[in-house]
Amino acid sequence: MRSEMQVPVPAQARVRDRFGAVLTASMSMLSVEAVIGSIALIVWGQTQESPGLPYNAMGIIFLVLMAPFVVAAGAAFAAPLSVGVVMPLLVVAGWLGRRLSGREAWWWIPALAAAGTAPPALATTVLVEAGLLAGLGGWLAVTAALAVTALVARRLLLPDRPRLSGGAMFRRVALYGTLAVVTVGTLGGIGLYAGIGYEPPRLSTERIAGTWSDGKGGTLILTAHGEATATRVETFDLDDSFEPVEHECTGTGTWEYDPGTGPWSQEVDVSLNDCPMDTWEVFGSPEHPKLFVYIGDPDSWDLYILQRRD
Repeated sequence: MRSEMQVPVPAQARVRDRFGAVLTASMSMLSVEAVIGSIALIVWGQTQESPGLPYNAMGIIFLVLMAPFVVAAGAAFAAPLSVGVVMPLLVVAGWLGRRLSGREAWWWIPALAAAGTAPPALATTVLVEAGLLAGLGGWLAVTAALAVTALVARRLLLPDRPRLSGGAMFRRVALYGTLAVVTVGTLGGIGLYAGIGYEPPRLSTERIAGTWSDGKGGTLILTAHGEATATRVETFDLDDSFEPVEHECTGTGTWEYDPGTGPWSQEVDVSLNDCPMDTWEVFGSPEHPKLFVYIGDPDSWDLYILQRRD
């Protein structure tokens, strides 16, 4: 009786081989998707309104070149995600297909992935106070990443397909994944070079003249004749520990606009009699331009912003 209850060694070996092949395929796909997702985030970030530096193609090129190292580092996260999410997704999708329709169907995988990621996507959207479109986009991206990974791994479990080892599947994913990463990186770079990236609005002396407000009671009035009047406008310097110290500035003086060599180098220089003031830079949109100065270290991305008040 005891010998009848034991699983034959060849069957155990087949189970281990299948587990290892599915795990390898899942980890490989997740790693490739992580690199593609990083490139997509870089491109998306370059299209958003930002006071940062202009688009630099080296960011995408560097990420494409570093893709093998990113993949290796991502394996530490891909392994538990594969075991804890992708494999259970395959098991549940197969069970539901057999239970409800009598056979397995591929579409159970994206359906379950969408249903399973909806609650955490909704919670994340609420917690970070993201917009509806941003939340929907994040949910669809995560759903697609899990579904595609599970569908690729499912190929190893289909009985009517030629058997593939984990190594063979890894080589396929590595080949096509590399082509996908290079293609996405190239298209992203071409798109940004063609002008889909964000640029600050091109201003002029006439467009800058007017009233600018920080929304907290501080105003800066710039006249077309070069006169400036500040009321409770905040200025900043650093203390001995290099922490920003805030001061309120009220006074009169002059201003001038420097168009620079392009949209990113525009400056508005305001000189007041009663207090020093940093040079203002430009971002925003043509309809809603903004002036800003950095608070403390520019790497901290803390900004003091004035918006045009029509």
